[in-house]
Formats: sequence, C-alpha cells, structure tokens
Amino acid sequence: MRKRIVVLNGPNLNLLGKRQPEIYGNLSFEDYFKGLEQDFANVDLLYFQSNHEGVIIDLIQQYGFVVDGFVINAGAYTHTSIAIADAISAVNAPVVEVHISDIYARESFRHISYMKDACVKSIVGKGLQGYQEGIQFLLDFLKK
Repeated sequence: MRKRIVVLNGPNLNLLGKRQPEIYGNLSFEDYFKGLEQDFANVDLLYFQSNHEGVIIDLIQQYGFVVDGFVINAGAYTHTSIAIADAISAVNAPVVEVHISDIYARESFRHISYMKDACVKSIVGKGLQGYQEGIQFLLDFLKK
C-alpha cells in the first residue's frame, strides 16, 4: 500500500527562491517539490504552505489521522507556537521537523523549537535536501 506523507511549510516559505537566497537558495519550493515527487514516485506526497498559524493547525488536525506522516517546516512558528506543538502531539501521524538553515547557528531566539519534542526527528541546516531526508526517515520509521 502506498504511503501518504504531507509536506507542510509555514510562514514566508512561499518566498523561497526570492527570499534571502544566501540563506535559502534560489529554487522555489514548488520547483523543488516536483523533484521530490519524482524521487518518491511510490509515495503520495501532499504539499501545503500557509502563513497562518490556525491554517497550519487545521491541516495537521485534518490529515493527522489519515496520512502516514508529516514533514513540517513551521518557519518562525517553530520558535513561538505552542499551539502547533500541541496539534502535532494530538495526532497519530509521526512528524519530522525540518529547517533549511541551521537554526542553532543563527539568532538565539531561533534556538528554541517548541515542536522538537513532539516530533520523531529534527533535521536542521541541510538546505532543501532536509525535506528529502525527512521523507526517507519517515519511510524507514514506518517500516519498523
């Protein structure tokens, strides 16, 4: 049976390819996602992005009992949203937290991840490649 994984991006990640290319690169996430779909042709990947905390929570609740897992980059909400962490804890699907940049090498406020303890893995500082690593981790995790 095919696995279903949601890739969920938070605020400002819709600007990838335009926003601070020295940190986030020149590729839009939509273009990168096409490559993920090719790399994981045997997986149903669903992609969502929202700049709104409540929409992110709604998506976690909507899909958290029907998909096999999530790869989430909550952007700045990582450092501020207990509500997103609570939503992750409330659902059955395992979640991998991903950050394009190394949040632990940036400003001190970015060193806090409210979601980390609710996730099965945290991947930071690997660029867009972190999403691919997160999906592969979930697939391996689900085999156990």
